[in-house]
Amino acid sequence: MKHRSISSIALGVALATGLTALAWAGDTTPAQQLARWSAEAGAPASASRGQAFFTARHGGEWSCASCHGQPPTADGKHANTGKVIAPLAPAFNARAFTDSAKVDKWFRRNCKDVLARECSAAEKADVLAYLSSLK
Repeated sequence: MKHRSISSIALGVALATGLTALAWAGDTTPAQQLARWSAEAGAPASASRGQAFFTARHGGEWSCASCHGQPPTADGKHANTGKVIAPLAPAFNARAFTDSAKVDKWFRRNCKDVLARECSAAEKADVLAYLSSLK
């Protein structure tokens, strides 16, 4: 009896772990991310502000467009490494902005590269509003 209980618990833990991993892959949508950042910013997003932000160099060497292209509807290329980057606009890449962990990771990294700081919720919302407007 004890052996079955331990096996059942182990199976339950394995299933829960697997389901958690599945939840992180494709756990959100661009619209949900936009709503989240707009709510955090306390204001609606602006596609025009997002486009201006995306193409500006912000006093540094790079803009978002330096690697993602302008418009970001085709493959981009990392300015330093040359690595190919999938299209950023959700209409041209069904996987864009669908994994919360990846979205947060890449915004954190890319904003630090472009701005030398993390992006604000308003900046993220504006950029995603711009990207979502591209059809």
